[in-house]
Amino acid sequence: MITLITGGVKSGKSTFAQNYILKKPYSKRAYIATSVPFDDEMRERIERHKKERGTLFDAFEEPVEVHKVLKKLSGGYDVALIECITTYLGNLFHYNYDVENYTENLINILETVDYDVVIVTNEVGFGIVPENKLARQYAETLGKLNSRLAGISNEVYVLFSGIEVRIR
Repeated sequence: MITLITGGVKSGKSTFAQNYILKKPYSKRAYIATSVPFDDEMRERIERHKKERGTLFDAFEEPVEVHKVLKKLSGGYDVALIECITTYLGNLFHYNYDVENYTENLINILETVDYDVVIVTNEVGFGIVPENKLARQYAETLGKLNSRLAGISNEVYVLFSGIEVRIR
């Protein structure tokens, strides 16, 4: 089963995702962290997330090869939390990877995994249209990727101001 959790920045997605998983009888939980500590603020954010999950999840820090981690987890985990697609896609853009190829690989592996996956992503389509071409390309690519992820998900939640709404 795939569960997609989306919403705006600081809407409570990560907390909801972790609690969603912890309320279920999973014994082996993986946490796929996609953040790269590019600056002090991101380092602090990463440390805060590590403290929040504690030892409840086995952590796999992988900024771009998420599909390979998902494949490696097969047979050994009940659930994996991907935190988060927004950062993952930003990494692909930052490192100039083939975004289409990597996202296609991600979708393909998600359709075949033998364990549950919970995916956190941001909804960037509610804001203004960015003023520069790269930001517009990123927002459009994330919107399309989120649509594809929602299409293969069994459950989809959106968070507004810390309140989750199930939309599938």
